[in-house]
Amino acid sequence: MKVLRARAERFGGIVEIERPRALLHVDRQMMRELGYRDSPLWQLAEDGPLSAPREVHVVLSRRCAAGCRGCYVDATPDGAALSLEEARRILDQLAAMGVFHVALGGGEALELDYLFAVAEHARAVGITPNLTTSGLGLDADAARRCAVFGQINVSVDGVGPAYAQARGFDGFRHAERALRLLRAVKPEVGVNCVVSRSSFDHVPEVARLVKRLRLNELELLRFKPVGRGRGLDEELTPAQCRALFPMARRLVFRHRIRVKLDCSFAPMVFWHRPSKEVAAFFGVQGCVAGDVLAAVQPEGAFTGCSFLSTAAADARIPGAMAAAWPSGFAEVRGYPARAPEPCASCEYLALCRGGCRAVGSPDPGCPRVQEHRARRALPVLAT
Repeated sequence: MKVLRARAERFGGIVEIERPRALLHVDRQMMRELGYRDSPLWQLAEDGPLSAPREVHVVLSRRCAAGCRGCYVDATPDGAALSLEEARRILDQLAAMGVFHVALGGGEALELDYLFAVAEHARAVGITPNLTTSGLGLDADAARRCAVFGQINVSVDGVGPAYAQARGFDGFRHAERALRLLRAVKPEVGVNCVVSRSSFDHVPEVARLVKRLRLNELELLRFKPVGRGRGLDEELTPAQCRALFPMARRLVFRHRIRVKLDCSFAPMVFWHRPSKEVAAFFGVQGCVAGDVLAAVQPEGAFTGCSFLSTAAADARIPGAMAAAWPSGFAEVRGYPARAPEPCASCEYLALCRGGCRAVGSPDPGCPRVQEHRARRALPVLAT
């Protein structure tokens, strides 16, 4: 087992290995066997937060010419952006904290003429840079330069006319071309697909695209009513919430592709009572904001995730993120200890963590919450 890097934690440590490429939580004995000394963290109780996030989403800018109707960062052609020097200093701080990965995005990060300089700096300080892009404007030369990234996912919310319906403009051919160019350069290329009320039925078409282009993953992301999406009636219906996990399983078995579900889908998955092993296969865990994940916004805000707006610190100030991490993010941490019903009595509470903080608490998309509210004659999402 080739270890790329490791970081001590209260329970033992987090280890990144090369093949298969993975981040593993290991116990203290394993850390010792790998040659790491005992850590002062091992003298602390094991129920505190990680010493630093594993991954940070760095929203480099709110600049994008596309104008997608549901853009969660409300991007515009002249939106705010971190400068190259600000991005480099932030990466230096994250590296000092022990962060493993950064997910770079926007807006449209490819519109920034210093994107590749940011990615190269991340590599230089020991952080793996990943990228999310619409693919708009990507040419063969830019695709070759994308070899600096780890995983690259192109946003595709539908195939052909369904793409235009979901995003508000006809950009599918550009996204498909970008996928082909990137796949010619590297194998770690996949698709991010936002699953909304109107795109739900078109997800199988996206899965077929992933299979046809030999991409390495399809990540399904839940539509969230933030940014420009706040004005859209696109949250999943109760019937779709119940059907989401069975659909994901069918896509895996039918197309033999890797399907990942983002953390906001956790309540919809656990309603089906899967085993821990099945949940792990689909990468399902509850809200990890302010726990193993954090985000940096273009204005410098250090937040629990890229969908949250409450800032724990200004990431542009040296040392601010490291100082804020141990005790920050009170609005998202510790939910299981204060969870109301029906979360409090749910056997999956420790795994689900009450669903997505960006959409509500308890999560209104959870079938169990919907059933609880129906029993109490409270409003539920319309079908």
